[in-house]
Amino acid sequence: MGWAALSELVPYYPLYALLFLDTGLSTVAISILFAVWSITGFITEIPAGALADRWSRRGVVVLAGVLQAAGFVVWTAAPAFGAFAIGFVLWGVGGALVSGASEALVHDALADVEAADSFGRVHGWMTAAELLVQVPTAFAASALFALGGYRLVGWVSVGVCLLAALLALRFPEPARVPDGETSLAGTLRQGVREAVRTPALRLTVLAVALIGALDAVEEYFPVLAAAQGVPVTGVPFAVLAVALAGALGAALGGRAARLPDRALPVLLGTAGLCLAAVVLPVLAGLVALCVFYALYLAVLVAAEARLQDRIDSPHRATITSVAGLGIELGSLLVFAAWAVGGATAVAVLVLAVVPVVRSGLRVSVPAELAADRPTE
Repeated sequence: MGWAALSELVPYYPLYALLFLDTGLSTVAISILFAVWSITGFITEIPAGALADRWSRRGVVVLAGVLQAAGFVVWTAAPAFGAFAIGFVLWGVGGALVSGASEALVHDALADVEAADSFGRVHGWMTAAELLVQVPTAFAASALFALGGYRLVGWVSVGVCLLAALLALRFPEPARVPDGETSLAGTLRQGVREAVRTPALRLTVLAVALIGALDAVEEYFPVLAAAQGVPVTGVPFAVLAVALAGALGAALGGRAARLPDRALPVLLGTAGLCLAAVVLPVLAGLVALCVFYALYLAVLVAAEARLQDRIDSPHRATITSVAGLGIELGSLLVFAAWAVGGATAVAVLVLAVVPVVRSGLRVSVPAELAADRPTE
């Protein structure tokens, strides 16, 4: 949890969009930068998981922190469009590296001490820590900017990323059975094959991808708060309240993972109804949004725990990265739904995912789906 919190305690996070504006970039240029970041993640997500399986999951997590630090060095030393693009490429690769490797590393470390059943609880608390640390991050960013502007914010961000990488060096990494492949490409190919051709695993990967993609609605929380009449000065506090509710839900995700099969679809369906209720007057709408996010993150953590429990393969990080790529692609559905009908359309999308949750997150796998090897 300490690494999860430290890796998010980056003062640049609340301010980098303002850095771009203050550097003189147009909204079009900023959108291009975000596209560079997103495309880099798409391209490198699954190869990064394969690298973790082939080389070292701990090493990949450490490398991710170093690459992110390098990106922030470029931003801070030469703030301009080209430098920002290079920084986003480095950050995008770093994000892809940590995406599948961190969950695989934590699961295998717990399994090595015969505590794999604790993964949901540990993963939930890590997710909660990432949300809770937004509070000190916001205060730190404000104080650092007041003291030394963007340069001080940038160099402190570099230091935090390197400290997180240094802390990751202390992660235990159990020895793993070689996968028999002779190349990185072979590991990648075999991991993807298992993810998409093993029937039971395929459904779980799909469920995690679709549930995880729904988190893209977080980008619209400030918009929702403002639309409900919250004044501009109060929007950050409203969003913080939602984040705290999400942290509570994530912390309970381990317990949610142990609920009966029928419970998770009910929780996600209830979350969808709560999201639809954000059109209610200010206080009721904000409460509904908080309940939505708490229930949603509890289901997401439970889904990710069940995915890790279902993987029985040396390609754990690659398979997790396949789900990660699905999350990135699925988030486009959320953006499209919002463009069509706002929160109501996204709520409909949440409800549409419920049947996939019912099929993909069952604890007991039906006999016709239980395949030891991928289907041909």
